[in-house]
Amino acid sequence: MAIAKAERLMNLALCLLGTRRPLSKRELRESVEAYLEAASDDAFNRMFERDKDDLRELGLVIETVENLEGEIGYLARRDSNRLPPITLDAEEAAALGLAAKVWQQARLAGAASGALQKLRAAGLPEDVDPYEAHSALEPRIPVHEAAFEPLMLACRDRRPVVFDYRKATAAQPEPRNVEPWALECWRGHWYLAGWDRDRSAERVFRLSRITGKVRSRGTRYTAPVPDVVTVRETVASWAGESADRTARIRLRTDAGYPLRAKATSVRELGDGWEELEIPYGHGLDAWLVEFGADVVVLEPAELRADVMDRLRAVAKG
Repeated sequence: MAIAKAERLMNLALCLLGTRRPLSKRELRESVEAYLEAASDDAFNRMFERDKDDLRELGLVIETVENLEGEIGYLARRDSNRLPPITLDAEEAAALGLAAKVWQQARLAGAASGALQKLRAAGLPEDVDPYEAHSALEPRIPVHEAAFEPLMLACRDRRPVVFDYRKATAAQPEPRNVEPWALECWRGHWYLAGWDRDRSAERVFRLSRITGKVRSRGTRYTAPVPDVVTVRETVASWAGESADRTARIRLRTDAGYPLRAKATSVRELGDGWEELEIPYGHGLDAWLVEFGADVVVLEPAELRADVMDRLRAVAKG
């Protein structure tokens, strides 16, 4: 439905911008295919008035003109709807270049590259290369999960989805019926936040644990979408970022660098092992399991038990 409306608005805008004289409602109905399919004149009038208001909210200047016969016509003059010239300095061009590089591995890479080419044609200084490296660090956002693209489009179009998801403690994936809100990258992994219909609660899903295809559901959202979706904060709390307790672990030398970055103390044990003290919060057990045999939990006992349970579940799967 969202795509159909966007296409209808685009066709109406093109008609209003492409005419040299005002077009009546009758002429517009004959020119826009979606209007021809309206069930009645009343249905068309309601649709046209909504579309006209939507285009005006988007910034299109639509004039209403009455001819000598008293018939009302509509048009959008190009000189009234022309954007001002775009000018960019070297710093702004560099920022756009870095933004394009960030998405080099994703579907947006082509769109970003095309946008920069249009900016060059619109007057970007010839001596400025937006792709030139301006720093020793180059930002990249890896996108390897097949679920990324369909979920990105589902978030954009507000379409519920169904997918199979394997929790860290489960041997087999389970179907999830989700209203997707937002995607966010945190510590090199992509996460989806949304409303889990079966559990009637907000949930965050790690994309690397989604198996199979993401399937769309032709239904409406049942839960309101928050103004601010805190994906990163939610995942960070699960990983112990906001923890007020500590855990003691053994870690192999030259392994687990993310854990070392969080450690409040490190002590060498010899034989290729070190002892670390790290913040402990909800979800730390799931994160420690990812390091496999390189990590051994010393205390607290409850964390050690949770990690062992997760490892057993993974072994069974």
